[in-house]
Amino acid sequence: MNMQMKKPLYEALMEHVNKRPVSFHVPGHKYGFIEQSDANHYFEQILKIDATELSGLDDLHSPEGAIFEAERLLADLYHTKKSFFLVNGSTVGNLAMIMATCTEGSIVLVQRNCHKSVLNGLRLARVRPIFLEPEYNHDWKVAVGVSTETVKQAINRYPDAKAVIVTYPNYYGMTYDLESIIHLAHLQDIPVLVDEAHGPHFIVGKPFPASSLALGADMVIHSAHKTLPAMTMGSFLHINSDLINEANVKEYLGMLQSSSPSYPIMASLDIARNYAATYEQKDLSFLLSEINDFKESLLEIPAIKVLDFPNCQGDHLKVTIQSRCELSGFELQQRFEEMGIYTELADPFNVLFILPLLKEGEHYPLEETAVKISKALSGLATQVEREEVHLESQGIAELAIPYHKMETFAVREVPIDEAVGLICAESLIPYPPGIPLLLKGEQVTKEKQQELNRLVRSGARFQGGSSLKKDLIKVFVLG
Repeated sequence: MNMQMKKPLYEALMEHVNKRPVSFHVPGHKYGFIEQSDANHYFEQILKIDATELSGLDDLHSPEGAIFEAERLLADLYHTKKSFFLVNGSTVGNLAMIMATCTEGSIVLVQRNCHKSVLNGLRLARVRPIFLEPEYNHDWKVAVGVSTETVKQAINRYPDAKAVIVTYPNYYGMTYDLESIIHLAHLQDIPVLVDEAHGPHFIVGKPFPASSLALGADMVIHSAHKTLPAMTMGSFLHINSDLINEANVKEYLGMLQSSSPSYPIMASLDIARNYAATYEQKDLSFLLSEINDFKESLLEIPAIKVLDFPNCQGDHLKVTIQSRCELSGFELQQRFEEMGIYTELADPFNVLFILPLLKEGEHYPLEETAVKISKALSGLATQVEREEVHLESQGIAELAIPYHKMETFAVREVPIDEAVGLICAESLIPYPPGIPLLLKGEQVTKEKQQELNRLVRSGARFQGGSSLKKDLIKVFVLG
């Protein structure tokens, strides 16, 4: 029997549920017995499998049974030294990955357009981050990944760096030459840590990009819930080389993850791993046909443009459309939502769709969606040029104020238009995608001030920036 066909944790949980256990332990809902009502019907079904660390169900923080076996199958599938289930999302994976690898005060090379959880990890570890500006794609109007040349320059300047941290692919599914970056870092025995949150399905093979694990990355985070059938907050952490101290990683996961991990989330991770492991060529052929048909239908809509990956290299589950009419990406997204279509994100120019990893015979309403989009955009004028503000590349840069000194300065609010040249005292993060426009401790440039104004005017949502609606931002008082 192919061991990947098994779902050891899910099967152990089902065996436990089928015993019709009587609970005299936590959690307090007692397998959904408490507060039973018609209104809670869906919730009750989940609560039946919401167990705790009982005999036969193992312990995430010291696995020996079903969880141990499930994680071993995960490592076998991704060909890693060790893989872990995460129940606090890729956020906890990024935090643990950084804190287990980077010591206080150490230099860390970081791709500038990283997720906020990476920045939080750097701050918690109290390191000295060196930010590497990504390349910009003018057709897509988005930042992609950091260039090999930029990494080479950074390593030459900072040969004692403790790690290189990159995001792969970018949020829109665009890839870059990560293999060369890993090679450069390994020449100096510098580990490469990869936030590959959106790439757990790359394991199914071409034409999807190669996973960073296959390219030699040392530690990788996967959000299984983003493209595999796992519950929200279900993620993987993979150790892939001897440059990583496994004991340190385990220690930080034990500190940062809940001591009462969710069994429904863990069981869904077991199911997601099984789903990826049993994905066959016939499933891939079916999926690609469905995606192609969907994109062909969108191409017939004059008001939008379907973007193609450079050199056809990218994540085929990501479909990005760009406005060719008077509507911004945010306004397109709003029209789609009025038709019951909810997309992953919008920016001033684009709307991003994340498609499901379908298996042969599974129906998803892609054709119906294209029809609704066509109806929503009917009659709009086309070929409207939209303002583009391209932020000037900073190349390789540090924060103006290091983390350990930030608490020594007072903070005040100033109008956005008066902030140029001042040091930002809060991270301003358009969400999604969760990539900061301005970092706490970073100088406000004219270009970033203009981009911030444009995003605020266009209706972007932010995490941080509590006074943005009043056209104010927080800055440090330096003198």
